[in-house]
Amino acid sequence: MAGYGALAEVYEWLISDAKATPSAFASAFDDVVTLLPPNARVLDSSCGTGQLAVGLAGLGMRVVATDASAAMVRRTAELADELGASLRTVRAAWNELPDHFDDASFHMVFCVGNSLHHAEGARARSAALESMSRLLRPGGRLVLTSRNWELVRAGGSRLDIRDRLVRRNDRDAVVAYRWEIPEHWEQEHHIEIAVARLGADGSVDVCSELLSSWPYRYEDLTLEMQGVGLTVERSTFDPQAENYMVVATKE
Repeated sequence: MAGYGALAEVYEWLISDAKATPSAFASAFDDVVTLLPPNARVLDSSCGTGQLAVGLAGLGMRVVATDASAAMVRRTAELADELGASLRTVRAAWNELPDHFDDASFHMVFCVGNSLHHAEGARARSAALESMSRLLRPGGRLVLTSRNWELVRAGGSRLDIRDRLVRRNDRDAVVAYRWEIPEHWEQEHHIEIAVARLGADGSVDVCSELLSSWPYRYEDLTLEMQGVGLTVERSTFDPQAENYMVVATKE
């Protein structure tokens, strides 16, 4: 489930243009952030390279950023230092969160960037959701974003090469995804992600990593949330849309 040891170094090319900076990433969640009290305590439980966590810290939130990948946690800490953001970083998988934090510690928990599919099957996914739910105060909210896995599976095994260059840090790159889609939902899926960075001298630097995935149906996700004491408050799920957000409230 950790993974991202290689991709951590090029992860900014995988983030959409609309969320490429910490302030832009945080503003993408304005509609839920406005629900928080001043100086709220917030957990980013899949922090990646830290854009959301640093952006939330810039808004005055008391932020803790965690990730199963040590490389991602390191990059988050580096970004916070670079921008002078005050936050705490901890390397922890979802099931390890209760070992680091007391129950009912946070006003809001984020699990974004389409990360939950890395939990190893339905049992591990439910355990991850339970850990996040435990850390929420009564009335607190879990904010989760996901791919529409129904659409991903309908496309079958394939190679997707992005049709435009992505520019980050004054360098262009081509991003490609190779999907291995088995017959059944409960089987382990694989995604190989490659970022080919182009040098000014015409050189190409390729970084790739093969990741394991256990996708889920939207209906299953909402039922699993209910099973751990979370009530879906709002959802942007559309059967024809590639991504969605779910906001669930702790009972």
